[in-house]
Amino acid sequence: MHAYRTHTCAQLRASDVGETVRLSGWIHRKRDHGGVLFVDLRDHYGITQIVADTDSPALPVLDRLRVESVVTIDGEVKARAEGTTNPNLATGEIELFARGVTVQSQAAELPMPVAGDQEYPEEIRLKYRYLDLRRESVHRNMVLRSAVIASIRRRMIEQGFTEFQTPILTASSPEGARDYLVPSRIHPGKFYALPQAPQMFKQLLMVAGFDRYFQIAPCFRDEDARADRSPGEFYQLDFEMSFVTQDDVFNAIEPVLAGLFREFADGRQVTEGAFPRIPYREAMLKYGSDKPDLRNPLVISDVGEQFRGSGFGLFAKIVDGGGVVRAIPAPGTAGQSRKFFDDMNDWARAEGHAGLGYATRKGGEWGGPIAKNHGTEGMDRLAAEMGLGPDDGLFFAAGKEVEAAKLAGAARTRLGQSLGLIDENRFEFCWIVDFPMFEYDEEAKKIDFSHNPFSMPQGELEALETKDPLDILAWQYDIVCNGVELSSGAIRNHRPDIMYKAFEIAGYTQAQVDENFSGMINAFKFGAPPHGGSAPGIDRIVMLLAGEPNIREVVVFPMNQRAEDLMMNAPAPVSAKQLKELSIRVVGEAAQPAA
Repeated sequence: MHAYRTHTCAQLRASDVGETVRLSGWIHRKRDHGGVLFVDLRDHYGITQIVADTDSPALPVLDRLRVESVVTIDGEVKARAEGTTNPNLATGEIELFARGVTVQSQAAELPMPVAGDQEYPEEIRLKYRYLDLRRESVHRNMVLRSAVIASIRRRMIEQGFTEFQTPILTASSPEGARDYLVPSRIHPGKFYALPQAPQMFKQLLMVAGFDRYFQIAPCFRDEDARADRSPGEFYQLDFEMSFVTQDDVFNAIEPVLAGLFREFADGRQVTEGAFPRIPYREAMLKYGSDKPDLRNPLVISDVGEQFRGSGFGLFAKIVDGGGVVRAIPAPGTAGQSRKFFDDMNDWARAEGHAGLGYATRKGGEWGGPIAKNHGTEGMDRLAAEMGLGPDDGLFFAAGKEVEAAKLAGAARTRLGQSLGLIDENRFEFCWIVDFPMFEYDEEAKKIDFSHNPFSMPQGELEALETKDPLDILAWQYDIVCNGVELSSGAIRNHRPDIMYKAFEIAGYTQAQVDENFSGMINAFKFGAPPHGGSAPGIDRIVMLLAGEPNIREVVVFPMNQRAEDLMMNAPAPVSAKQLKELSIRVVGEAAQPAA
């Protein structure tokens, strides 16, 4: 017999009754029924119920052990008595009568219990993450993550992609987020950077002629945490393709993502057919966001012209001054109290906006100051234009276009949630396309790149030389699912002449481009194929599939909101000896510990 187990804690069935077996695992729960002790024994695979009574030599040993102690149980498989089977357990028809027990490891008093679904403070969960990972829901998420990555890898290989690993120690880039820097011991005063993404390397693989690359890539960015973004590091499905158009990229990755989500949907619906393609400007108008949740049926309308010369002077003045008025439908709100509408206005103000106007409607009768001043006829025209019913209210966001779009988008999301309009049993994908290549930076008073400086402009060199930069679109795209941006991507700018011109418009000299992006620009001078790709985030994909609101729940060892690893106590000071080896002196900090 094996030293530790003949079966896992999920294997035994009614067909095994009468067998002598050996199981090993953690004591999950104990229940003392007066002379009979029931123990749930847990391992990675599942749970088996152990029984020890006064005839079992294992009883006194199991009785004194704390939960989460690790034991090996020898015993006989017995059928559970009629009426005591557990349909929620794979092993629910049997129990193991303990004939002997070996204690492999005794557990001390726990800082947090493992059994149950109670919520615990983040600090405790992350400090004792190895205990947190024993909890059923967290454990299940990590197994899901592993299965998702295995499925992605299989699907990418089936699509003809080849997996490569790109460097972790690389050069710092002036574009993008803040780098994590690594000092060089043998080159004093010089630093490596951890890659924010394998962007340049994957493009260089295309220049090298590998055609279709992918990697489950670790990425490092010194950014603040959010619910959908881990601080410090994250993983993405990084891929790149040569001799492709935007359509080719979409056709390659859509089957991977759609198939993946269907595999793990667990009864939830996934977008059928080709993913919808929504131009950026249309997305900002209709949804107030470039990552719209298409499960939400609400569509925002630009109704500024309806208020030009209107009796509602505030909106009329905004429109005459070049601003916009955006309307968000509030379907079926005739039964809502005035407080519902006032609460939405208060919420908007709390978010830093001037306010969220509204008009109520019940049985076709309008209510509220905006409707009163705009007039019944004007409101009826507006309702007809938007396709509203007689019991549908309205909310309004007015002001400069960017601010009004942002407020309207946030209000659309809040209304969709509060009115129960969002179907939680669907995964709705879309592409956001046709991003502007450039934008005007109000703070710096200059034109700058709006999305990705290495994208090919639509119209290529001719567009850069003849069009207003703010009218130039780029071959850039984002893939979005349920309001979560999974990745950005682009058809790349593979021609040095076009790249120099694009950077010139953004205020960079050719010398600066050569200095900052030497590896890529030099490679392009030796023959580069047209290429493009993207990089959907693994953590966000698993978060969506697991139905978790926080990305921490799908990362094995996450850091806290302040980018601290409470379990390993990182970041931490290092010794004076280590600093000296790296030619580094810490300024303005407490003295370093002795070597």
